[in-house]
Amino acid sequence: MVKINVGGCSSFVKDADYKAYVNKALDAFDVLVSESGAGNDFLGWKHLPSQTPISLVEECEAVRDCWKAKGVELVIVIGIGGSYLGARCAIEALSHNFAKQLKSKNGNPEVVFAGNNLSEEYVAELMDLAAERNTACIVISKSGTTTEPAVAFRIVKEFIEKNYSDASERIVAITDAKKGALKTLSTQEGYKTFVVPDNVGGRFSVLTPVGLLPIVVAGFDIRAMLEGAKEMEEALAVKSEENVAIQYAAMRNLLYSELGKKIEIMVTYNPKFQYLGEWWKQLYGESEGKDLKGIFPASVNYTADLHSMGQFIQEGERIMFETVINIENANRSVLIGSDEQNLDQLNYLAGQHVEHCGAMAQLGTKLAHIDGGVPQMEVSIERINEFNLGGLFYFFEFACGVSAYTLGVNPFNQPGVEAYKKNMFALLNKPGYEEASAKIRERL
Repeated sequence: MVKINVGGCSSFVKDADYKAYVNKALDAFDVLVSESGAGNDFLGWKHLPSQTPISLVEECEAVRDCWKAKGVELVIVIGIGGSYLGARCAIEALSHNFAKQLKSKNGNPEVVFAGNNLSEEYVAELMDLAAERNTACIVISKSGTTTEPAVAFRIVKEFIEKNYSDASERIVAITDAKKGALKTLSTQEGYKTFVVPDNVGGRFSVLTPVGLLPIVVAGFDIRAMLEGAKEMEEALAVKSEENVAIQYAAMRNLLYSELGKKIEIMVTYNPKFQYLGEWWKQLYGESEGKDLKGIFPASVNYTADLHSMGQFIQEGERIMFETVINIENANRSVLIGSDEQNLDQLNYLAGQHVEHCGAMAQLGTKLAHIDGGVPQMEVSIERINEFNLGGLFYFFEFACGVSAYTLGVNPFNQPGVEAYKKNMFALLNKPGYEEASAKIRERL
């Protein structure tokens, strides 16, 4: 179960102001739950944990088992934005830090990601890897025409067709149920397909096949992940000042609107959660950054970034607050030993767990940053596993809806994303963009 502690903000805000913003968040909660707000046709994510049929889970597991039987060693997941960030977050969080280097393999394929950039070197080096591995592909796109994943898929598809006689069994598409280029191609080629629900936006899609299929193929328990999310769904459905999503939404909006805290930094102390920050940045940046409003989401990984960003956070402009992801218990145990010479002067730590040192660094940093004028919230889970990660995903999604409605914006659209695409298409001389191309080239 996700827990929250807003006590690190108490010296910065007045109780009456926090109470007022809790009431605003409760009103926003009503809008979200009643599905009466802007963007209410994109609320399919709200009940995914409790309404995902077991048959869908079994279909995902069947793909995993089929590819294991084929000896697949490498799965290329093609997608951009919400079509890959959730899966990458979960896989990196749940994987051994040195899985690629370990000699003993666990029998699961390595999952890598493509279609999230237009780097020629990246694509070329990806194909170097594919040439040495038994390869399959998951391609994720509602339309099949989004430039970055479409370019990557064209290249990967050609490679698989050239090298495998069972190519159609090595490509799975997650796409629209009825229309679009990828759906048409999948029907023609006989690809196994999963549906991207029409009422679930990409950044809210981690608990759909978009996230579930890559996660289960990588060897992780999506049943437990959905169970953790279901428990969180039930907890957050209760309208209460104790609701952790209400507390998070209320405090972050108070810090932003009344104290001018324009930047929220997600802080993790475990390198496995680097991509939690990347997933969260898209979720909140794309949901709230519009109408000239919004808290800018950033992320750091301590203690490493205390030796790079720490100076600015401690003494730079006071425009930020921190949301720390607190992991209460480690999954592994390592003790610090004693050394007769004690040249490093660490014998005072002999017999202590490394995690104890980390906990004290976390507490010391909290006190220093609060003293330096940086409010801090803590979002806690018991340990990193599939169950807790499912709950954490759902918590941030639900809280995002409440927070954006509190802010007064539509959480579920992203009109600004299209601006760069129009310019890019015009500069690439895409058919239909001739007039725009001429205008742009006049400016260059």
